[in-house]
Amino acid sequence: MKDNKVIAAIDMGSAKVTTIIAQVNLNESSLEKSVNIVGVASVDSKGVRKGQIVDIEEAVETVVSSVEAAERMAGYNLSRAYISVGGAHINSLNSHGVVAISNPDSEISQEDIERVIDAAKAVSLPSSREVIHVIPREYTVDGEGGVKDPVGMTGVRLEVETHLVSASSPAIKNIVKTVSEVGVEVEELVFSGLAAAEAVLTNTEKELGCVLVDIGGGTTSVAVFIEGSLAYSSEIPIGAKNVTNDLAIGLRVSIESAEKIKLALSKKEKLSKTEKEVDYIDIATFGADESKKVSKKTLVEGIIRPRLNEIFTMVKLDLAKAEIINKIPSGVVITGGGALTVGVVDSSKRMMALPARIGEPKGVGGLIDDILNPAYSAPIGLILWGSKNIEAPGVGSIAKRIKLPTKGIIGKFVQTIRDLLP
Repeated sequence: MKDNKVIAAIDMGSAKVTTIIAQVNLNESSLEKSVNIVGVASVDSKGVRKGQIVDIEEAVETVVSSVEAAERMAGYNLSRAYISVGGAHINSLNSHGVVAISNPDSEISQEDIERVIDAAKAVSLPSSREVIHVIPREYTVDGEGGVKDPVGMTGVRLEVETHLVSASSPAIKNIVKTVSEVGVEVEELVFSGLAAAEAVLTNTEKELGCVLVDIGGGTTSVAVFIEGSLAYSSEIPIGAKNVTNDLAIGLRVSIESAEKIKLALSKKEKLSKTEKEVDYIDIATFGADESKKVSKKTLVEGIIRPRLNEIFTMVKLDLAKAEIINKIPSGVVITGGGALTVGVVDSSKRMMALPARIGEPKGVGGLIDDILNPAYSAPIGLILWGSKNIEAPGVGSIAKRIKLPTKGIIGKFVQTIRDLLP
């Protein structure tokens, strides 16, 4: 028997606004979950600059266009959605929480987990900021660290190391207001770097230690995973639009023509050697006013590469400042629309002295022909993030709604059933 649930995601980026509607199929007999995309729409972004809303009316107009197109494709009206948050206002810090175990027999319950996370969350932040994520990294029971899930263990003192991601309150309010104007309720706000990581990183990479670099239009999201958990996150206010601007200034062409040239250069990497031998391009074929032949080598090495080098240098300095540059042996995973820029992997390897690969989203089915590329990692990641919150029907969901016993034979049976659920 299958039980289908519909979830949606809206990714408001500086270059484009993407809406994805997906169906999560829950198989009650096998407790398996599959995610199929049934509607997707992407429109050029307006009213959003460097990840922040600068014109609410224009932003609302863009989101309406994106949502309506996705709704038409899916045949479903949105009421709630997961929303991405990005921009230079994103900050992170690691926090520590300690509580005493409340049960008389010293068995750790879910309530103890919630209390210790609340204790770690109680950090001093300016009134203009609010926490959007509290991610447990590891638990310590009576001085023994490295515990991933302490429920059911025995102890008298529980500690937790958490990673807090905070954002500017005004920026969040503007996002919520924009989405509300469209008639959509916010299910959850998710840091765009964390969302992209859901779609492109493997569990092995997260365990060994890696950094995700999500190059968007106006900003670059950085998310570092160490021992399977998010350990550091930040935003750098430079993105792929800066490369386009450099090309427009260097060639004296419009932004639209510069974008076409950038995309054409990226596609050239996939051409045969015979086609690659044509070392010049005529900018008139990309909408420029005058005919002018330019060397591809000049464009790549003289204009594009310096900007990419700058992005990865800033990422490296950011990680060095946080003292985690030596804890990511799995290297760099590059995603986002900027990952399609020519020479991006070479720049990353050169500037960061770490292995690098381009991360493409995975884990979804359905209407995926045009969106399984790095530019859609964040919205697909939002869908995968949301699907994790959906339980298979039956014992798991009932156990969460009803307060079941946690002690004795019945409690142990309930815990065993919970452990078997995804």
